Amino acid sequence: MHEAGNQSLHNLFGEAIRETSDLAQKEFALFRTEMSQSVRSMFIGLAMVVAAAVFAIAAVMLLTESLVEWLATVLESEALAALIVGGLMAAIAIGLGLYGRSAIARFSLTPERTVRSIKRDTEVLSERVSG
Repeated sequence: MHEAGNQSLHNLFGEAIRETSDLAQKEFALFRTEMSQSVRSMFIGLAMVVAAAVFAIAAVMLLTESLVEWLATVLESEALAALIVGGLMAAIAIGLGLYGRSAIARFSLTPERTVRSIKRDTEVLSERVSG
């Protein structure tokens, strides 16, 4: 009888090790998938931002030059017109920079679903071992 109890305990222990190994492999696969998706999305977004920035820089340069020339004819002073437009552009740049910094601060590479799944699996395994 003692031998049968040892054998079933040995079988349970072996099964727990196999399940833990399978679970770890599945969690790692989920982690890789989640990280791959996050990084891919980040790179696509970054490429689009760079492309948009190139076109935006060209547009801003042309618009700024046109605005300075128009304002210079209104104010009859090219220096004053350049100063006003430059100040406005600086204020816009500061606002966009602060917004961008806050958007980057919200970005996370933490694999949220994987972390939740691992916590849940740990709880289930703890219950099985203790129960």
